[in-house]
Amino acid sequence: MIRLSRISVVVAVSAILASFLFTSACGFKRKKYDNPITKDTQQPDKILFDKSIKDIEKGRYELARLTLNTLINTYDSSEYLAKAKLAIADSWYREGGTHGLAQAEAEYKDFILFYPAMEEAAESQKRICDIHIAQMEKADRDPNNALRAEYECKQLMTQWPNSKFVPETEQKLRNIQEALADAEVRVGDYYHKKGSNAAAANRLGGAVDQYPLYSRADYALWQEADSYRKMGKPAREKEGDALARIVRDYPLSGYVEGAKKRLTELEMPIPEADPRAVAHMKYEKENHTKEGLVSRDTQFLKRGPDTHNAALSGMPTMTNPKQSIPLSVPVPAAAATEAKPATGVNDVTIAPVASGTSALDTKPDARATLNTAQGAAGEAAKAGETAPAASPAAPVKTDQTATTDTSKSKKKKKKTTKSTTQSPASQE
Repeated sequence: MIRLSRISVVVAVSAILASFLFTSACGFKRKKYDNPITKDTQQPDKILFDKSIKDIEKGRYELARLTLNTLINTYDSSEYLAKAKLAIADSWYREGGTHGLAQAEAEYKDFILFYPAMEEAAESQKRICDIHIAQMEKADRDPNNALRAEYECKQLMTQWPNSKFVPETEQKLRNIQEALADAEVRVGDYYHKKGSNAAAANRLGGAVDQYPLYSRADYALWQEADSYRKMGKPAREKEGDALARIVRDYPLSGYVEGAKKRLTELEMPIPEADPRAVAHMKYEKENHTKEGLVSRDTQFLKRGPDTHNAALSGMPTMTNPKQSIPLSVPVPAAAATEAKPATGVNDVTIAPVASGTSALDTKPDARATLNTAQGAAGEAAKAGETAPAASPAAPVKTDQTATTDTSKSKKKKKKTTKSTTQSPASQE
């Protein structure tokens, strides 16, 4: 009896559950339709996108791009349209190589153009910056990629100032400017050793003006001051300015004592150290790590520049470099009187000729008399055509022809005398 009662209870419970499930199923049919674009959906654009992502992860980049282009061309209103364009750029970036990176940059720029408000736009700009950083040469070689990388990093910081990639990009920009400043200082050193002091001072001072965070800025200023010292008294003030800048802006440098001594010899005031510069140099000294022995010895094997001494703090320069003129180039008079920086040498001016007492102003125009003389000669030539032609003049005999004629006449006379003397005898 107990077993039968248990079986009846189980049957009753199963019937109740079946009725509940039937009613619940009927209720699901009346529920609002959800968005089909979910992780477990089987929509065709989602299937294409997932397939292309798997191909990218496995290195089948060409196949992935074909699938993504099919998605873009077929489903122009798909939710995955922007992600598909970004995935195409990422596939080229992962593929690498000169051609792949160039194509990736073009695709990233297209994505930024079409979707500038998306979060991925700042990431795309960061990738463009990384593309040129990866192709940077050493400081003594072609700086084209370094300049492009500097421009792209500045673009990210100005166009997306609140992006999470800005702190990382700031450090990259400091590294890039370290390499660019090092290139300028190397050129300045070359001119300094060669003896071209004006060119050396122009290069060295310009590098520090443009990149004040450069790790060897104090050395560049010291060499600049030495170049001005060799130029003599005309550059005395420029030399003092360079030395004063070492003392004021780089107070913990090893060149401070020498700069102070030289300023005393020049009888120029010694400036006070800038507190912000002191704090900055202390932070750099405390947070920098020394380069390892292996890294230093294998630096020549690396393609990129050596940036381990780049600054770790401070705002990198965001303005474009200004062209400076060496001290040896003469300054235009207008620029000198107005006390403005000269932009070039241009002494050529245009003005009307002032009238005065010169021969050009007082004497008659020679062209008028020349025209009248030519007209008179033409009329005389026309009149001479109707007159009879004059007989040619007899040629004048020279001395040689005269002597030959006299000798011939003498010979004829001798012959005639001989003939007269012999004629009577012959008659007899």
